Amino acid sequence: MDFTFTEEQQAAVEAARAVFSDVAPDRAPSPALTPGAVAEDIDRQLWHELARTDLLGLTLSPDHGGGGLDPIALCLVLRESAKVLARVPLLESCAVAMAIQRYGARTFAAELLPRAGRGELILTVGANGRSGHDPAELAVSARPYGVGDGETDESPGGSGWVLDGVQSAVPWAQAADWIAVPAHTAGGRPVLALVPRTRDGVTLADQVSTSGERLAEVRLDAVRVEARELIDAAGCWDWLRSLLTTGTCALALGLGERVLAMTAEYTGKREQFGFPVATFQAVAVQAADRYIDLRAMEATLWQAAWRISTDAGGPLPTAGDVAVAKIWASDGVRRVVQTAQHLHGGFGADTDYPLHRYHAWAKQIELSLGPAAAHEEALGDLLAARPLG
Repeated sequence: MDFTFTEEQQAAVEAARAVFSDVAPDRAPSPALTPGAVAEDIDRQLWHELARTDLLGLTLSPDHGGGGLDPIALCLVLRESAKVLARVPLLESCAVAMAIQRYGARTFAAELLPRAGRGELILTVGANGRSGHDPAELAVSARPYGVGDGETDESPGGSGWVLDGVQSAVPWAQAADWIAVPAHTAGGRPVLALVPRTRDGVTLADQVSTSGERLAEVRLDAVRVEARELIDAAGCWDWLRSLLTTGTCALALGLGERVLAMTAEYTGKREQFGFPVATFQAVAVQAADRYIDLRAMEATLWQAAWRISTDAGGPLPTAGDVAVAKIWASDGVRRVVQTAQHLHGGFGADTDYPLHRYHAWAKQIELSLGPAAAHEEALGDLLAARPLG
């Protein structure tokens, strides 16, 4: 595999670095010192800057005013965003926009996506279901207008659908204009509904993430959506969930790289017995182990992003590579922040120093869209179903 990035992808990284260079991880209050959420809204200043530099439309087609790049480019930008703990729904909004572009109705995409690329609309997605353990699409039912419970007619007849259910821990839902909701039909077929946050029957209850950001429990009580607002194309939800998971791995990589850099800087200056602690073998070995974790996280991330971007075949479905990437990302980012805390000593818990913020975000990322154990189980099922010769 060729890991060389294109000129366009490298340009996206440079643009992202320029935007995020002015962002401090302590722009919001510390989650350790704040009861409830650290802020009521996303970082609007940063969101507008991302729109101004065309990074929100990076992966949209030129027909929709975008840059026409692929999920690899999105992951590169997400990697940079995590280094400063950017408080914006960059992953969720871009991923949902890409799913609409790939699978949605053309007229609906043409209406929605240019505004999303300009930052005028914010998109998010409920990917955790009711509890975070069962498939998200099982938490919400979708039936055509006029079809009662137990009936199997799955044709909307051009009139629309009715949604009932709950999606928990929806990121940035209070700030979003549209929420992508995975659901299932009476026949068990997964679909993806695009629901305006203010639609009748939609209620939001505040929840708070480990990192101190606002989440929401989104409850849908007989919520009606138009036929064009529901995507029933085969594979849509699976593709979107794979993209969200891979993007989460990119966030883990960026955060881990920044934490290891902070650790190297600290141990290079902190002295014991007249020498920097970075020169001690025990410290150097632990840092080297975490560097290896990051390189493994990087290799598996680009493998998964490449499979999603190219639809390339392989011995396992794309979901297998995504699972491997998430296993490394979940375990790797946890080990990186734990080692960083250890090598920083008590200084790592000082709320005037940003490491505790990275630790909280790392824990949120580790468990987002399934911890390592859940993806190990999924990978095992794939291997059992497709023995490798």
